[in-house]
Amino acid sequence: MEHAVEQCHEALFFNMGQCCCAGSRTFVEESIYNEFLERTVEKAKQRKVGNPFELDTQQGPQVDKEQFERVLGYIQLGQKEGAKLLCGGERFGERGFFIKPTVFGGVQDDMRIAKEEIFGPVQPLFKFKKIEEVVERANNTRYGLAAAVFTRDLDKAMYFTQALQAGTVWVNTYNIVTCHTPFGGFKESGNGRELGEDGLKAYTEVKTVTIKVPQKNS
Repeated sequence: MEHAVEQCHEALFFNMGQCCCAGSRTFVEESIYNEFLERTVEKAKQRKVGNPFELDTQQGPQVDKEQFERVLGYIQLGQKEGAKLLCGGERFGERGFFIKPTVFGGVQDDMRIAKEEIFGPVQPLFKFKKIEEVVERANNTRYGLAAAVFTRDLDKAMYFTQALQAGTVWVNTYNIVTCHTPFGGFKESGNGRELGEDGLKAYTEVKTVTIKVPQKNS
């Protein structure tokens, strides 16, 4: 459980949420939802926000004022739509574009904070009962860059890797990218692939050449 909570934080709060493959939706099985919620809220409250040049800082500012105000706008929208604000939800400090790590519970799939990319330190939590259900809900988006699953059951893990409509699926980890593994998305997430052999192919053109060998004395 603790590993899953930690990795979900790294997936979302990495780079203040301003990452193309940020884990912006966290689906938690109903049987462990309450415990996960308590742990993720406590961890979010302990997250150090501040000067990014200090080694122990875990979260710096948003990239600019526009993005700062955009993220705060989504937080207000989430509350207006009925999601439960569990922690954070406001600026950190009096100067700069810092936002407290924010966690929402009771998020519904049709809320804008569930459907749109926030690109900020905002973690929406969703509850699910069955595997088939969560796969359908996870795939119900126009994006498909990356996803992750945390489980001790290898059969379930393999099912998710096949069923999730994402260009990259991590199992029990997140944001592991190497030079030899292609990275890119499905649907509206990305165009083609970078890295690996598939990434090299993006710089090539395919040509078909057909030759009919002339016969002697023809």
